[in-house]
Amino acid sequence: MSRPGLRARVEAARALRQHEGLLRRTRTCDVLPGGRRVVEGRILSDFCGNDYLGIAGHRDLVAALTRSASVEGVGTGAAHLVSGHRGEHAALEEELADWTGRERALLFSTGVMANLGTLQALLGSTVHGRQEALCVQDRLNHASLIDGAMLAGADLLRYPHADAEAAARQLDARPELPALLATDGVFSMDGDVAPLAALARACGERDALLYVDDAHGLGVLGPQGAGSVAEAGLGPREVPVLMGTLGKALGCAGAFVAGDADLIEAVTQFARSYVYTTAMPAALAAATRAAVHLVRTDREGRRERLRANVIRFRAGAVQLGLALMPSDTAIQPLVMGSAEAATEAARQLEAAGFLVVAIRPPTVPRGSARLRITLSASHTPDRIDALLGALERLPVPREATAV
Repeated sequence: MSRPGLRARVEAARALRQHEGLLRRTRTCDVLPGGRRVVEGRILSDFCGNDYLGIAGHRDLVAALTRSASVEGVGTGAAHLVSGHRGEHAALEEELADWTGRERALLFSTGVMANLGTLQALLGSTVHGRQEALCVQDRLNHASLIDGAMLAGADLLRYPHADAEAAARQLDARPELPALLATDGVFSMDGDVAPLAALARACGERDALLYVDDAHGLGVLGPQGAGSVAEAGLGPREVPVLMGTLGKALGCAGAFVAGDADLIEAVTQFARSYVYTTAMPAALAAATRAAVHLVRTDREGRRERLRANVIRFRAGAVQLGLALMPSDTAIQPLVMGSAEAATEAARQLEAAGFLVVAIRPPTVPRGSARLRITLSASHTPDRIDALLGALERLPVPREATAV
């Protein structure tokens, strides 16, 4: 019997995705000041990126990166646990721990690596042979949280979006197993905030660890921009494991996990995506330290400007009858339904001068393809109004949409 061809199977899957209008493609987007991008020779206003505070090109970050690179060079040349851990890394970890109110923080090269490695370390750790664990997750969690639990070999149970009572029932389904509940803080495709206080209560009553991925809340929400957990009034006792990314509101790249010293030491020892990868450039850590200082002090009022932009956009959308999903964050999704409708709306917006990417399955559930509109402190009122004007001319949903 001949072996079936793997290449043929992969090509068939790619062809099916193309046939369904779900094929993704990379486009070169060169940066201009003021939240603008050059795409295929055209200048567009970017309303789909995650530079929520508009500091990716800030002079302080650029200066810190340049100063450090002139001394440290570019690459670190080794993993953190070999010879790649620099003074800038150590200082950044200390500042991130202080900012989030944790004993210790650990740097990762990306948010995906942070989630994969930390969940594998916590759920897959063994003493003598294989040890089962339970991981309960929101159905709309980021893919890396789901993948992390699966790679760890955990018993993965998911609950309906933002339903804390259902999450508690899932924890109760396997009371004999050590358990971890993982959730996004701010959901990346819906823009809403998890019911963190209720989830913390459920975990506390059942001796389960609560893990919050605050990629889209850090820098934007809470006192000093410390994130959705801080905004909910929760601390390390209620949320023992906190993940944050450095490439969104902080305008840099990378991620970290923060918690008590013993927990983070365990992640250091067992997270394969930390142990077996080269450390991020020290110059990038230096730039991130500058970003943390900017965000914590916020002397330029960027968080307030972002809030004002969100309010302005939503008020304008209400006047137009646009069926935005319920979100008070920088992420403002407009569900179109079919992938074709979302793609066509994105194309028309681009023709009008706006970069808004269509989000389609499998990133979101079938039937809920959307325009994921994101706002930034760098957006001016006239650009927001112009985007609203362009949306008004599109055949978009005009009544509340349930997903």
